[in-house]
Amino acid sequence: QVQLVESGGGLVQSGGSLRLSCVASGRIFNIYVMDWYRQAPGKERELVARITNGGITTYQDSVKGRFAISWDRSKMMVDLQMNSLKPEDTAVYYCHVPLPSEHWGQGTQVTVSS
Repeated sequence: QVQLVESGGGLVQSGGSLRLSCVASGRIFNIYVMDWYRQAPGKERELVARITNGGITTYQDSVKGRFAISWDRSKMMVDLQMNSLKPEDTAVYYCHVPLPSEHWGQGTQVTVSS
């Protein structure tokens, strides 16, 4: 089993920044991809950013140039630096491991006020 614990959410004004962190523990030796997803009220959960153990990153178009995902494998910590936040970024953000078996964190709330 893999345990994922997120931190760093909160309330911020439009244009502000937040940094989310996710620490993975347990059977982590064969994790090669880690993601950040988000789910806004009334909407489906969506992929925000992905990083591989080789450092390849992908982003949802709406966050390109504003968000940056990074992975410290020595600490098994994946961060999501979020800059120039907009009200439409308001959501619960989840850390996610897709393979070899799927795992989700409990989520952390990000609220951006206009």
